[in-house]
Amino acid sequence: MNLKEMLAEAIAQAAKTAMEKGILPKGELPDILLEIPPEKSFGDFATNFAMQAARPLKSNPKKIAEALLGQLDFPWLERTEIAGPGFINFFFKPDWLYAMLQEILDQGDSYGNITTGQKKKIQIEFVSANPTGPLHVGHGRGAAFGSALANLMKAAGHDIQKEFYINDAGNQIANLAFSVEARYLELLGHSVEFPEDGYHGQDIVETAQRIIDQAGSRYLMMSPTDRIQIFKQIALDEKLLALRMDLENFGVTFDEWFSERSLFEDGAVNIVCNQLRQRDYAYDKDGAFWLRSTVFGDDKDRVIIRENGVPTYLASDIAYHDNKFRRGFDTIINIWGADHHGYIPRMKAAVAALGYQPDRLEVLILQMVSLYQGGELVKMSKRTGQGVTLTELIEEVGRDAARYFFIMRSLDSQLDFDLDLAKSHSNDNPVYYVQYAHARIASILRQMTDAGISSDCNAAIPLTLPTLVFSNYVRKLPE
Repeated sequence: MNLKEMLAEAIAQAAKTAMEKGILPKGELPDILLEIPPEKSFGDFATNFAMQAARPLKSNPKKIAEALLGQLDFPWLERTEIAGPGFINFFFKPDWLYAMLQEILDQGDSYGNITTGQKKKIQIEFVSANPTGPLHVGHGRGAAFGSALANLMKAAGHDIQKEFYINDAGNQIANLAFSVEARYLELLGHSVEFPEDGYHGQDIVETAQRIIDQAGSRYLMMSPTDRIQIFKQIALDEKLLALRMDLENFGVTFDEWFSERSLFEDGAVNIVCNQLRQRDYAYDKDGAFWLRSTVFGDDKDRVIIRENGVPTYLASDIAYHDNKFRRGFDTIINIWGADHHGYIPRMKAAVAALGYQPDRLEVLILQMVSLYQGGELVKMSKRTGQGVTLTELIEEVGRDAARYFFIMRSLDSQLDFDLDLAKSHSNDNPVYYVQYAHARIASILRQMTDAGISSDCNAAIPLTLPTLVFSNYVRKLPE
């Protein structure tokens, strides 16, 4: 309970005591609303409670105010005053802050946590980038927002699980393998036609070179089919490791890395297709297998299995969300890119068709990020000539600044990321305030040590308590 809530409770108790003693007539009390006055001279908090209680108690507001203050017991009040027709202004003792600081010290990392979530089990799936190349700045925004959301909801008392969905079953992984193979053959002096849908990044060349460094030309002796299967796994493992390292460097970790491929290997896709057919929410038409999504408000029915027998992305997504609900999550939160906005109705329809409440699935849409430097839009990486990666952004402005700027705007609004501002040591950069405060606090602590001033949490000198709180915090910050 914070100070405002404590004061409101004390006022309510004072009113009840006044009624019990006959100082005030009995009646139904209105809610107690405390506000911060527009001017400091009017106190730390003010309330019009006496005026609101005048009608139900059939009493003069000033009389009610006087009765309340006569019974009010609140240790942090220095004085009170009745103003105007019955406003009550409250002035706190200067040392109330020190008691609050001691409470912060006593609670440590748990300070500010609440229990309103009641351990509701919530899964947050975010980033989930295709493991075919490095993360770009758009992924960084989703990573920063998703991890911050998870931290906040956990502090609110929810049971949170963070998940990364690995898209390792579609054509993009096959194209990754073909791209690595093409670069492998080129580096060994063979003339090849690069795949039409291949990946042209420098990281593909580096993967191919690492294969040569480790195994030389031995894979030339294999059949193309066997070679592609090996390259597919090598490239996937390497890209996933790079994703993990980039995210950890950005301060983002996941509780679960879920493989799309596993949904096909354990038959989950076939199982949900049969369930949908049995529930009459799926049907065959023109050789394909369709979800009857229009029943649930979608603008048209959607193909689950194509005419050639190849599943669409929707097939594995249906099985994946069924898996999520079967794991017992009360709410599922997906953070998707803006290009997935039209995908929401069909996914909600699939959830409803499986028998789950579609409201239990919440989809947050992540808008685009534009980088600016020197007032100009930055589209390409200076290093690779392609899109700017998350790693390059961190190297440019630092992890803390990047995370702050990513979450300083609403997720559903376009974000213009000013690289010059993020690096500037000026009052215009909000991150600079925090970094400057850290430096000043560290300086204060050094001067305390030099002056022989104790930083014991039980020290009797009130003015050392703010420093103690800062000391407790800065120990967690990197030097």
